[in-house]
Amino acid sequence: MASIKGRDTTIELILRRALWKEGLRGYRVNMKLPGKPDIVFTKYQVAIFCDGDFWHGKNFEDWCSRLTPYWLEKIQKNIARDKKNDILLEEQGWHILHFWESQINSEITYCISRIKKELVQNMN
Repeated sequence: MASIKGRDTTIELILRRALWKEGLRGYRVNMKLPGKPDIVFTKYQVAIFCDGDFWHGKNFEDWCSRLTPYWLEKIQKNIARDKKNDILLEEQGWHILHFWESQINSEITYCISRIKKELVQNMN
């Protein structure tokens, strides 16, 4: 079985390249924060997650009935863990953005504009 990458996934690289192209370069990757955000703008306290559609349960209710008990439990745990980590980050003052794999692949312009908007809102 092939290992699942925990960093520098295809969708992370796509988003980082798009950020770089837009001149948004003041970020760090894989900081040791709750949930290990994929991209972090520390100056603005913005944490960005690039979530795989399957692993993080995009539209989970629509397709969960087709899963074996093992996968059902696995995805449910991932969803619960994501919510818990979001709460922990928010308690520490972080602003959180989640982008689905399918969004990054098909709506990168939206993703970048959403990130820009969040950064502008958090300028102090």
